[in-house]
Amino acid sequence: MSPTKVIPLPVLGRHAVNAYLLLGRHPVIVDAGTPGSARRITEQVAAHGVDPQDVRLIVVTHGHIDHFGSAAELRRLTGAPIAAHAADLGPYRTGRVREPYLPTGPMGRLMARNPKLHEQADPFEPDLVVRGTTGLADFGVEGRIIPTPGHTAGSVSVLTDDGDLVAGDLIANSFMGLLKGRPANPPFHDDPLANLASLRAMLDLGPVRLHVGHGTPLDPARADRWATAEQRRLERRAARGRLRTRPQDQDEESSRATERAQGVSDG
Repeated sequence: MSPTKVIPLPVLGRHAVNAYLLLGRHPVIVDAGTPGSARRITEQVAAHGVDPQDVRLIVVTHGHIDHFGSAAELRRLTGAPIAAHAADLGPYRTGRVREPYLPTGPMGRLMARNPKLHEQADPFEPDLVVRGTTGLADFGVEGRIIPTPGHTAGSVSVLTDDGDLVAGDLIANSFMGLLKGRPANPPFHDDPLANLASLRAMLDLGPVRLHVGHGTPLDPARADRWATAEQRRLERRAARGRLRTRPQDQDEESSRATERAQGVSDG
């Protein structure tokens, strides 16, 4: 079994927004950054001695613009297929995120006003539609894609057999990575309690490091302590009726209807 190396690919700042390069028997990219960042990603891939044309798969962790914004262009530049979860097909097919964003705190309320978060990306259809745990061995990495819903309905994480969890926005560093190593919520969550349940499920698998979309790697033990305190905070907010969540049933039914229509058309 080939060990897998996890290499951050900064998209914005030094670690404010990250994509990742997984180096096993073959390279895999996780996340695609904001619109217009595909060449920056491929240049960094090449700087690590990897021909972008050798990339075997692009995994998109969820349907927010800073994670799927350059997926279509990255596919064109590398020739690699895209894997993404079925529950976020709406944003991928339209190139637009679900609105409005649901802030987790003051940072999210401030960032929600940023017009760049409301841009339209190039739409795409995933080549591999993820619906459950999906192995990556066929793409050259010993690990698996695991659905981790909550941040969005279609959020996923990648866990390597070496114990590295590439967690997307399951958790973040404080202030978009400015406070290194300090666990925090990312600016937005569609369902904070569901996301926290996904985080705790991943921590129960015993990862050795958490590689996040915003910030530097997190220590799992510290993340677990933060999650315990966050559980209490969220439960208090829910009891007071102050916990906002995004209904998912309409989005999921829309996705199923689109798939049914495409099946009829293709037939």
